[in-house]
Amino acid sequence: MPRQISVTIDREDDGRWIAEIEALPGALAYGSTPEEARAKVEALALRILADRREHGEPVPELDGLFEAA
Repeated sequence: MPRQISVTIDREDDGRWIAEIEALPGALAYGSTPEEARAKVEALALRILADRREHGEPVPELDGLFEAA
């Protein structure tokens, strides 16, 4: 089973919400609600992981997620 990825959500001084995945550099997204910020950063994280996989970079977070039948 893949390990869980932690999402940190904070509120900025201007009222926007920011979500960050510290384990994935560059995974940072803003939203008008905590839920929106989380959804955006999760989608971005999937794009980052897919890009790493496509370029042959190790992606331990995905090891064992898919199985060939």
